[in-house]
Amino acid sequence: MGDTFIRHIALLGFEKRFVPSQHYVYMFLVKWQDLSEKVVYRKFTEIYELHKLLKEMFPIEAGDINPQNRIIPHLPAPRWFDGQRAAESRQGTLTEYCNALMSLPVKISRCPQLLDFFKVRPDDLKLPTDSQTKKPETYLVPKDNNSVSDITGPIILQTYRAIADFEKTSGSQMALATGDVVDVVEKSESGWWFCQTKTKRGWVPASYLEPLDSPDESEDPEPNYEGEPYVTIKAYTAEMEDEVSLQEGETIEVIHKLLDGWWVIRKDDITGYFPSMYLQKSGQDVAQAQRQIKSRGAPPRRSSIRNAHSIHQRSRKRLSQDTYRRNSV
Repeated sequence: MGDTFIRHIALLGFEKRFVPSQHYVYMFLVKWQDLSEKVVYRKFTEIYELHKLLKEMFPIEAGDINPQNRIIPHLPAPRWFDGQRAAESRQGTLTEYCNALMSLPVKISRCPQLLDFFKVRPDDLKLPTDSQTKKPETYLVPKDNNSVSDITGPIILQTYRAIADFEKTSGSQMALATGDVVDVVEKSESGWWFCQTKTKRGWVPASYLEPLDSPDESEDPEPNYEGEPYVTIKAYTAEMEDEVSLQEGETIEVIHKLLDGWWVIRKDDITGYFPSMYLQKSGQDVAQAQRQIKSRGAPPRRSSIRNAHSIHQRSRKRLSQDTYRRNSV
């Protein structure tokens, strides 16, 4: 299998917690060499202690001998009192810091002290209990812009319900039973959503979830019949009559990005569903997308789920293939 190492560290946001007293913790999505993805929570003081340890272990790279040789990134020291504004403003700094750590020589980026710091701890799996008078407030980093001015909060995580049993196939996924209620932390365009309950966290297919307060996902964007160019990075053979079979490397147009990860695409005069995980914009990192495919694969479509039980009397109707074809002409 090879040595253990971290492929990437992504800052998801931070939580404002009130037990045992008010404090802030940052949420990191850690992607390991075995393609597993774990969410860990760390205080800024802990991160700064790791930073000081790395500087002590690698004095040359820390610039202690010759400042011009410094490659370990800078990290400002904690303030005497850290409030919410400080927690927000540090998010950009922490994102840059983690990216810089991962680009350092292997002897630093893969040293045991750094790897141990980002491994899952028991506290990372311990979620708030109903007995707590005030639940944590979650603030997420915007997907497309890490600017502090765009950070909004507190973000109340959306609550969804499982419409069928889901058996996980990897350690990064989370099993569901029909009727389970989950909070959605991150909605990925791949159709895999990162969810949590009181006792567990993991990736879940969006197709297995329905919101509690509306017939179906009202967030689905409207179709864009002008089309957006994408390239297939993995071949797919249609399993249903409304899907499209394509080979790797074909250029297509995306006309409807649905949240369940099955997008409506157009190839010449043919339209149909295709897994968004197998699509990539030109010029983007294909290697990272390929790793996601190996880790989770395309999520199932809702129409393929047997024994699905919705709490809503009606569901939102999706456009038919005839409508897509007619409007694409």
